[in-house]
Amino acid sequence: MTLLADLVATSRRVGATSGRLAKVRELAAFLRSLAPQEIEIGALYLSGEIQQGRIGIGYATLSSAAASAPVAVAQVSIAEVDGALTELAAIRGAGSNAKRTSALASLFSRATGDEQQFLLRLLTGELRQGALAGVMVDAIAAAAEMEVAPVRRAAMYSKSLGAVARVAVFEGAAGLAGFHLQLFSPVSPMLAQTAADVDEALNILKGDVAFEWKMDGARIQVHKVDSEVRIYTRNLNEVTDAIPEIVANVRSLPVRTLVLDGEAIVFDAAGRPHPFQVTMRRFGRKLNVAELRATLPIRAFYFDCLRFESQSIEDQPTHARFDALVKAVPSAERVPRLVTRSPAAAREFYDAALAAGHEGLMAKSLDTPYEAGNRGAGWLKIKRAHTLDLVVLAAEWGHGRRTGKLSNLHLGALDPATGEYVMLGKTFKGLTDAMLEWQTRELLARESRRDQWTVYVRPELVVEIAFSDLQESSRYPGGLALRLARVKRYREDKPTSAADNMESVRRIHAAQSGIG
Repeated sequence: MTLLADLVATSRRVGATSGRLAKVRELAAFLRSLAPQEIEIGALYLSGEIQQGRIGIGYATLSSAAASAPVAVAQVSIAEVDGALTELAAIRGAGSNAKRTSALASLFSRATGDEQQFLLRLLTGELRQGALAGVMVDAIAAAAEMEVAPVRRAAMYSKSLGAVARVAVFEGAAGLAGFHLQLFSPVSPMLAQTAADVDEALNILKGDVAFEWKMDGARIQVHKVDSEVRIYTRNLNEVTDAIPEIVANVRSLPVRTLVLDGEAIVFDAAGRPHPFQVTMRRFGRKLNVAELRATLPIRAFYFDCLRFESQSIEDQPTHARFDALVKAVPSAERVPRLVTRSPAAAREFYDAALAAGHEGLMAKSLDTPYEAGNRGAGWLKIKRAHTLDLVVLAAEWGHGRRTGKLSNLHLGALDPATGEYVMLGKTFKGLTDAMLEWQTRELLARESRRDQWTVYVRPELVVEIAFSDLQESSRYPGGLALRLARVKRYREDKPTSAADNMESVRRIHAAQSGIG
């Protein structure tokens, strides 16, 4: 029986450790120490999650429970905590609030002070200790003494890292192979790394390369079984009711069961794509769908197929998924594609994409599987101007007409090697009055601390930044700084996990420096 106190002590050590490898070692050692029935719970708790999901308890109730007098000696096990939370989540009906409050107080009254604080942060979703999903995936692989790739793949398709941990440790790679894409259970989309131009893309990717128009739309994932269709955003939110014309088109496809990856875009009367912000109006919270459908008709273009009839094909190579896509979707609803190794043909195709009003190209290896949620090496994005999706780390109060507004943004990218954000520069350029109002409100809602001039925030907002180049700089820890950075737009559709990381930043710098 593993005490909650042991898990809390591990959590504290992980949180005090800056190095990724040291975090992984701590987590893996703890996972190995757990009994079979405990490993799923332990992995979840150390990732800041619980098996029961949302249990419907407000912060005030939790804070009140946390005020219970702590015990002096640790006594409660992680299995007992999980059992208490399961019972608490099952409470329904008349008087349920009072019953939940009583059950919660009973749990907290059996915990030490450190355990109470851990439980409070765990149940409010504020457990920030550095043991995030990526680190936990590495730790599970280390605990199971196996390569990380099969663990990462299973984590893509499982709703629970705890389940992945249990299967990895006790069933190995053979057990992990059983995790697959499930219908009507969306997965995070595969992401792309960056190439400076088609020549670099052809140099990186071997064999014939599939070039596709990079359309600046809203990423969608479509699930279909017979006439039932559900559509999800890149954040895994369902938007089926907002885009009925796309639903109708999917229903008419001649395949019974499908999962497709694509872009939804609003076009103007001349057949050119509207700006991204206009497309996103079709996904607003307060919708008049009939009116928007008449004024902003939306179309979908697909570029990947993850399931075809009875077979889940996300693990098959790109060319096999393309073949399935061609069978499932008519050419008018597929993203334009050119398979070639000719630089001249690829550049002509790139120019055609720009002429049609799109962002640039995607370049894809024909031999790689779909890596849900990962920035795979087999996909490269090629844009006309350098842009990066970065995370806002802080903002400075403005001056003059911007007095009272948070203006100058501190921009950073996650370094996968350390699990920490690396600052790359600041900018206040490109911000409209409406953006200033919005970002001031949103950033203050995420404030973690402040000094006289700066408000530091939780890293939760993604912003697309255009810039001229990256220059070496001793001012920032990462050794690189953005030059002539300008805000292009906020990416409300992207979680921070989908932002560019320091590997993408260094790739761009290497290409600019001629050392890639």
